[in-house]
Amino acid sequence: MSNFCTTFVGKRILKKDMLLINHQEQTLTDTDVLVALGEECKLILYNDDVNTFDYVIELLMDICEHTLEQAQQCALIVHYSGKCPVKEGSYEDLLPRCSKLLNAGLTAEILPI
Repeated sequence: MSNFCTTFVGKRILKKDMLLINHQEQTLTDTDVLVALGEECKLILYNDDVNTFDYVIELLMDICEHTLEQAQQCALIVHYSGKCPVKEGSYEDLLPRCSKLLNAGLTAEILPI
């Protein structure tokens, strides 16, 4: 998962690999920060030159619980734009979905919204 730049969340300031609270500094992983703050995240799917439209559509329907139309639209967006957010939710909800997409040979990551 990629690191993310400074984001303000209430009185908390998130920085790459750090959480600053009341001038105290702790080193945390990105995962720790996302889970600790309960921050909403998005699952991003990236384009590749390997997988077919039908395969991607099938996986989106199975793993992300998309309708056929949603999966088709996401597959087209990924193909023409290079990436597409395919699901939003908590980190805990998106992590197994992301793992399944990765294990199926797709390229995906979880990012904060």
